[in-house]
Amino acid sequence: MNTFRAISIGVIIWILGVSAFSLSFFIPVLKNLEQQANLVLLIAAIPLVWFGSKVYYKKDDKTHGMWIGITFFGVASILDALITVPLLFVPQGGSHYVFFSDPDFWLIGGVFITTAILYGHFKGVRKTQRTV
Repeated sequence: MNTFRAISIGVIIWILGVSAFSLSFFIPVLKNLEQQANLVLLIAAIPLVWFGSKVYYKKDDKTHGMWIGITFFGVASILDALITVPLLFVPQGGSHYVFFSDPDFWLIGGVFITTAILYGHFKGVRKTQRTV
C-alpha cells in the first residue's frame, strides 16, 4: 500500500466532505439542519470515496479496499479531531466526545470503508496472496 498516496487522497476527500457538510447549512430543507448536514455528507461520501479509490488504484491494484477505506476514514477522523471539531462544533457547544460518539459519525465511517471495499470488488482489484 502506498500510504502517502492514500493519505493525500484521504485529505482531498475530507476537504470535499467538510465542504459539502458546511454548504448544506445554507440550503435548509429539513428542520434539523445538523441531521440534514449528516445526510448530505453520507450521500456525498459514496461518490467521493468511490472516486478516491479509483484515483488510488490507478497506480496500485493489489491493496485490499478495506485498507484503503480504513485509511481514508482514519485521515478524516484525525482531521476532524484537529480541525472540524475545534472550529465548527466546540463553538456551538459541542465536544470531541459528542462528535465521536455520534452514531452518524460511525455510519459515515462504515460508508467510507464499504464503498472502498465495493470499488475494489467491482473493479476486480487483484488480491495480494500470502505465502506461508
